[in-house]
Amino acid sequence: MNIFLALLHARNKEFLRDRGTLAWNFAFPFMVIIGLALVFSGPERDLYKVGLLRGDGPPPTAIEAFLATDYVGFVPVTALDDALEKVRRHQLDMVLDVRGEPHFWINSSNPRGYVLERVLQGAGRSEAIHKEVLTGREIRYIDWLLPGVLAMNMMFSCLFGVGYVIVRYRKGGILRRLRVTPVRAVHFLSAQVASRLLLVLFVTTVLFVGTDLILDFYVVGSLLDLFVVFALGGVCLISLGLVIAARTASQELAGGLLNLATWPMMFLSGVWFSLEGANPWLVRAAQLLPLTHMIDAARAVMVDGATLLDVWPQLALLTGLSVVFMGLGSVLFRWE
Repeated sequence: MNIFLALLHARNKEFLRDRGTLAWNFAFPFMVIIGLALVFSGPERDLYKVGLLRGDGPPPTAIEAFLATDYVGFVPVTALDDALEKVRRHQLDMVLDVRGEPHFWINSSNPRGYVLERVLQGAGRSEAIHKEVLTGREIRYIDWLLPGVLAMNMMFSCLFGVGYVIVRYRKGGILRRLRVTPVRAVHFLSAQVASRLLLVLFVTTVLFVGTDLILDFYVVGSLLDLFVVFALGGVCLISLGLVIAARTASQELAGGLLNLATWPMMFLSGVWFSLEGANPWLVRAAQLLPLTHMIDAARAVMVDGATLLDVWPQLALLTGLSVVFMGLGSVLFRWE
């Protein structure tokens, strides 16, 4: 235990003394969250854009209801040919001419144009369908995005903070010196895992609290459950970093392998967008990535109010992957 604590203390001090890396771990996700909040804040944006050619008189009665449709932006146009060219380029979803006999143009390859055609054809008609209006607090994009950004920051910090550092130790001869001391591989690897996990959880907690004070995130579930999800996800990602660094001696090779592991997770694990409705093979491939289950569990806790029992499949998978990665890292690890 004394050996473990000494290594843990040394690694923590090494990280804290690297002021540039420490500052970047705080600054990058904070800038991303605040920047996206500013971009997607403000009044509701129109979902569709229609170029409108109007005459001097009032529009036909059949068109008035369509012109009052919410979330459809009507852009006045004067040159029909220019407007039609924008429809071909998907810059406009529809061009509507109400000068006399109503006439509209859409692009057959633009799904928004198809939706607008259906809305236009049904505008002003009563439907014999019972309507009920529901109310509730809006889930902003930034509320949905936050778990993904925090998990992505943890992913980079865990993989590069462990994998790249161990390779640097090996290349610099530090592991060779440790080998002739009473330090065993289990001491060294467990200290690396514990140090990185403590630092990552601390940084993530500070980021969450700091951005929440500014943006007032919508959190339905328990913060303790959310902490447990991030902790298990952090252990899994750190263990994956150990596997990559177990025998690698080249920093260039280590950087390539770490990028090979991080980039698919950044784009396929649902950090920026949901994979609902995506190609089934792509969804199945995303289920092989640990970051996917970490983000799914975190979003379920934050947005849906799920408990640890509700997300136990994701937690069980993260735990199982951690055991597998930790075992592989320990077996494959070499001092030199």
